[in-house]
Amino acid sequence: MLVGVPPKLRLYVLITLVFAATCSLGQQPSSNSPQRKAPKPELEVSPAPAPANLASPQVLQQLNSALESLVARVSPAVVQIQVSGFGALSESSRGETALIARQHAIGSGVIVDPDGYILTNAHVVAGAQRIRVVLPMPSQDSPQLAPLGKQHVVDAKLIGLHKPSDLAVLKIEQTGLPTLSLGNARRIHQGQLVLAIGSPEGLENSVTMGVVSSVARQPDPDKPLVYIQTDAPINPGNSGGPLVDADGYVLGINTMIFSQGGGSEGLGFAIPARVAWFVYQSLRKYGHVHRVEIGAGAQEITPSLAEGLGLSQTYGVIVDDLVPGGPAETAGLKIGDIVITADGRSVDTMPGLTAVMYLHPLDEVMKLVVLRGNEKKTLDVPVIEQRDPMDKFVDNVDPQKSLVQPLGILAVDLNDQIKSLVGDLRIPSGVLVVARAADLIGPETDLKTGDIIHSVNNASVDSVDGLRAALKKIKPGGSIAIQVERDGGLQWLAFELE
Repeated sequence: MLVGVPPKLRLYVLITLVFAATCSLGQQPSSNSPQRKAPKPELEVSPAPAPANLASPQVLQQLNSALESLVARVSPAVVQIQVSGFGALSESSRGETALIARQHAIGSGVIVDPDGYILTNAHVVAGAQRIRVVLPMPSQDSPQLAPLGKQHVVDAKLIGLHKPSDLAVLKIEQTGLPTLSLGNARRIHQGQLVLAIGSPEGLENSVTMGVVSSVARQPDPDKPLVYIQTDAPINPGNSGGPLVDADGYVLGINTMIFSQGGGSEGLGFAIPARVAWFVYQSLRKYGHVHRVEIGAGAQEITPSLAEGLGLSQTYGVIVDDLVPGGPAETAGLKIGDIVITADGRSVDTMPGLTAVMYLHPLDEVMKLVVLRGNEKKTLDVPVIEQRDPMDKFVDNVDPQKSLVQPLGILAVDLNDQIKSLVGDLRIPSGVLVVARAADLIGPETDLKTGDIIHSVNNASVDSVDGLRAALKKIKPGGSIAIQVERDGGLQWLAFELE
């Protein structure tokens, strides 16, 4: 025993002794050195057996082969995303005149459908004027060095974007692509081996390895989303790439890091695959995310609240409001009930309840177990859809009559009924954008659901037919300046007609 020796020095001495002993065991006497006859021991002692847990070369080779095979299966479905647009050159001098310049950014994405649907982060593509996808093109001679001219680069269209979850869906005109599945419900364990694949700092198809540091982490207390924390090195450019387990299943979508210097410090966060799959399906189908609600409000229990209300526990989630006649009240939920579980999942915090609401199917009742006083009660609560305001227009739209193909949108005339729904307008005439056509790859117009189109190249527009006629006068490749009203303000959207 190395008693009294500082821990670091003790470790150094132990390593030195082990290394010296290992070298002496493997040393053979030189033919030129004198041979000494070892004294005969008084007692014959059999050599101690080697520890059974020492890794043999075969085990290391098996691990190496398994990792190579895993990366070979997963990496073809991971793409690099190149984004260009205009933005502020610097935010350091806000009191001075803003400098606007063309900017470029790089992120990562996951192919989730062989017909060209890609999932990435919303912050990677937000505000982009052009989005391009670099598909992996490995070379047999040098798989990590693909010449620029050999890269397979295609334009992508933004199908939908959801800022609360930081997810977005892109579409490229390709078929038969390799994919990774998000729909498999894989249980995640702390300490589990994981790989992160993406384009950190623009280095395409880079692989890093680590473990799951935490299965549920809420880095921002003001946001309800819970993330997977990992120490697998993640850097700028990894955003939107997958975090996969040892079997190649996607556990999450890498989205952010905590870092003082901007590089990886072992604090990376990924959006859980269950949430990513739910958001992907909604964005692909509707262009925005549909969530369910039950007509009830809730808040987290604090020790002060528990003492003031005389609650039986000092933590958890308590119902604080009910919509009169809503699903929750009709099902028997009461103000003051403490939610124990929702859909079989334990609920201790508001993020936990929010996660259940995100993932609950629209066509199923929500099973709540609540504590009322000292008695547990099980309630089946019907859910209703928390719909986007624009959905009421989409439901009454004929796609054939409303499709404006050059812009890839569905639009309707501003009649009196629609005017009453959209509220006061700066300009009373125009066309309302009610949806984007997911199956069309067109110019990146930056048009959004709810925009009111007032003019095209200074020509006033007062109907969908008038919009089509104005666009028909512009030759392919010609410039378009569309005036839109958005959130009570007017602005121009400029692009080239394809």
